[in-house]
Amino acid sequence: MKGFTQFTLAEKAGVSEGTIKSVELCLNWPSENTLAQIANALEIDIVKLFMPTCESIELSGCYSDIKCAISEKLKMYVDSVFKDFISD
Repeated sequence: MKGFTQFTLAEKAGVSEGTIKSVELCLNWPSENTLAQIANALEIDIVKLFMPTCESIELSGCYSDIKCAISEKLKMYVDSVFKDFISD
């Protein structure tokens, strides 16, 4: 949504372009630090890296209220799991 190339995102996040490429292609799971750097570079909450939002669903051409409700519930759940994981 930001329109960044892999190279631009890598520069902004302070990681290699190869790292961005491997994350995007699901070849490697990045460390917590790398995920935080990517989220900061994108100026988004880290949860948004994993879950669809109503905006992304609308951009894909689906305007279903049910899908938006599901994505919001999933976001809330993942957010709570992350908070529990981080606090452990």
